[in-house]
Amino acid sequence: MICKAFTYKAMAWLSAALIMISGETSMASSLRLEEPSVFAGQWQATLSERSDDAKAQKHQDKPSNTCIVELQANKTLSKGADCLGSWLEATPIGWFPDPDGLSITGKEGSRIQFFSRQRDGFYQTTLKSGLMITLERVAQ
Repeated sequence: MICKAFTYKAMAWLSAALIMISGETSMASSLRLEEPSVFAGQWQATLSERSDDAKAQKHQDKPSNTCIVELQANKTLSKGADCLGSWLEATPIGWFPDPDGLSITGKEGSRIQFFSRQRDGFYQTTLKSGLMITLERVAQ
């Protein structure tokens, strides 16, 4: 009886360890943190409503709805920061990659807006007002 109890207890521990190990490797591969150089470059930011069709929005020629934002490799924003800042509650100064997206930071370096990754080169966020901002890499 003692032998069976030890066997069941050992199997429970081994099973738990196996699940933890396999879960850890699958999580690590699915949430890879990209290098800043992957994001560096020009991105088109588009402000739209949830109901706007993406293709129709892209063909609209309203300067106030789109702007080109440049993410620098040193994790700062240059061109287009003022335009993006007019849509956000604070002035964007920098950025950093997240495993599942991209964060825009303010003066103190704290996150002011998170953009979730939808697919390669396409990120999206919803503002408190309900408006959406998309970031799409500009083809170079």
